[in-house]
Amino acid sequence: MVNSVLQENPGSLGAAAAATPPPKRKLGPRGDHSQWFVRLGAFAFAIGLWWFVTKVGLVRPLYLPSPGAVWDAFVRANGDHPIAPGVDRMVRGEQNYYLWEHLLASLQRIAIGVGGAILVGIPLGLMMATVRWIGVLVEPYLNFLRSLPPLGYIGLLIVWFGIGDTSKIWLLFLAAFPPIAMATISGVRGVREDQINAVLSLGASRRQTLTTVMIPATLPEVLTGIRVAVGFAWTTVVAAELNNGIPGIGGLAYLSGTELNTPLTIASIIVIGVAAVALDGLIKLAEKILVPWRGKA
Repeated sequence: MVNSVLQENPGSLGAAAAATPPPKRKLGPRGDHSQWFVRLGAFAFAIGLWWFVTKVGLVRPLYLPSPGAVWDAFVRANGDHPIAPGVDRMVRGEQNYYLWEHLLASLQRIAIGVGGAILVGIPLGLMMATVRWIGVLVEPYLNFLRSLPPLGYIGLLIVWFGIGDTSKIWLLFLAAFPPIAMATISGVRGVREDQINAVLSLGASRRQTLTTVMIPATLPEVLTGIRVAVGFAWTTVVAAELNNGIPGIGGLAYLSGTELNTPLTIASIIVIGVAAVALDGLIKLAEKILVPWRGKA
């Protein structure tokens, strides 16, 4: 019977084949390995080029120290060493803190600042997207705050809160708050009305609609906003730690630069970049766990 149907409708097979989307190609272990080889090769090439430029003296060591000098500065910053050649007095790390202690201090400030932005930005974004008059009232101020560079109001925060951690945390909060709130608003406004009407027709309350439809549908956008906010916080940490930023990896990078300790400055920048990439990877992993349906609708 199948043959007779195909003979009567010779174009049906082609139409069915055209209507059926081709299967997606999944990246297997070999593809993963090839990507890692490409990345490692690019990394080795960059290090080799860096070493070659410094070896032949194309750039003065003051401006670009060799990879070995940067590694020595990294090791020195993580151990005890004499305060000066030929002196018996020992000091710990840099500025009396190990490098990992500087990094931990910055991470704590970022965690508090971004954590506060999450606690305030998500509820405010939900209210702005669901209650019209709140959105009309608050959105201009949110856009105004989003357009301000952090260095523009760091001086004002120091006047208000002093040069301690409070002003730094507020700066990181103000840098992380707008993208989280904007992402929440975008996520809520992207929820389909038929989904909301469906649960309302089944007798769901406003709170049940919020918890069963709005929040799950908004969660992918919110996580994207948090990811962007963490990136903004990392780019702001050096500005936050310009004044009294020790211990702090951003403060160490700034202070070592003013002292023309270029190897330590580059080592601090590399640590900031590696920590930011690692933290971004953790957020992406959390996104896969919390919203496994994303991209599979």
